[in-house]
Amino acid sequence: VALGLYFPRKEYLENVYIDEPAGMPLLHIHALKDSREEAAHFHLCQNLIISRARSHENNWFQIREETGVLYLSKSLDREDFNMLSVGNWMPLSKVMLYVFLSSHPFQEKECDSATRTTVFLSLINATAPACSSLTARQLCFTEMDLSFHIKENKPPGTFHQLQLPSVHHLCQNLSISYKLLAAEGIPFRYNENTTSVRVTRRLDREERERYELIAKCTVREGFREMQVEVPFLVNVLDEDDSPPFLPNGTDTADAVVEFNRKEGTVLSTLTVYDADTTPIYPLESSRKKYTGTIITDDPWISETFRVEHIFDEIHFSPNGSQVRGTRHEY
Repeated sequence: VALGLYFPRKEYLENVYIDEPAGMPLLHIHALKDSREEAAHFHLCQNLIISRARSHENNWFQIREETGVLYLSKSLDREDFNMLSVGNWMPLSKVMLYVFLSSHPFQEKECDSATRTTVFLSLINATAPACSSLTARQLCFTEMDLSFHIKENKPPGTFHQLQLPSVHHLCQNLSISYKLLAAEGIPFRYNENTTSVRVTRRLDREERERYELIAKCTVREGFREMQVEVPFLVNVLDEDDSPPFLPNGTDTADAVVEFNRKEGTVLSTLTVYDADTTPIYPLESSRKKYTGTIITDDPWISETFRVEHIFDEIHFSPNGSQVRGTRHEY
C-alpha cells in the first residue's frame, strides 16, 4: 500500500533562542490524509544537520508523535550553542532536522520513510527578546511564507495553525487574534478557538488551481492595537484523473496527398487538449506520455510520412479562474 499521508509544506522555519525553557513548543507541523481511515504519526530523526559536512546527535528537540508539535526537550545554553555553531563568533547557527510521517506508530530509529519535511532552525546567540519589543509582524507570523500545497481529490483536514506556539507560550499578557479573509464559498475554514485552518472538502485542480486568501492578525496590549495582514496561498496539486479530450469530439483527420509535395509539407493536423497535466520538463517526458502513430501495413507509407508532435501550455477558464493545461498538435 502506497503511503498516502503527506505534508502540506516542503519546509518549516523557526528561531530558537538561548535559555528558552524545556517543554517550550516551537512549531506545529500538520499532515493531510489520503483516506479518512489514516492516522498521522510524526517522528524526528535523532541527528541535527549543522552544515553539509557534519551532523550532531539531537539532544534538544522532540516532536509529539500524535500531534506534530515540535518542542524543546532541553534548554539550549551558551555551551550548547558554541558546540552547534560553526564558530562561537557567529551570532546565528542554522541547523536542519527531518520530520517523518507514517500511518502507523514509529518503530525505534525508523528514518527511511519517503514522506518527510525539513525543519530549519535558526539558533540565535541571545536570549528571547521581550514581547513588548517585537513588532506585530513578529508576534503574529514567522518568517516563512504562508504557502501550502494540497492534493486534489483527498479528504478534508487541518493543514495549518496561525497562532505561533512559542509566542503564545511566552507572551501571555498580549491578546493576539486572527481572521482569514476570503471570498464566499472558498473551501477553507478558520477555527477561532484553535486558530487552525482546515480544508473543508475535496479539491479539484481542473476547477481551480490556486487560492489566494489573506491572514489578518490583531495584537492588543492594553489600549494599544496593531494589525498586520499577509498573503495566505494554497496551490492544488494535480492527480492524473481526467482524460484528454478532442475539440468538437473529432478524433480523425483526413489528409489529401497531391503529387510533388515538398518534404516537410503539413498534410493534416489533429488537436488534443489535456486539462489535467501541464508540459513537464525535460520535454521528452511529456512527448512519451502521448504518441502519434500511423497505422499501416504499407512500408512505403511508413517511410514517406511521419507524425510530428508539438505541444504547449494553455489556460482553461472554468468558473472564471485560470487553470493550466496542455494543447497537443499532431
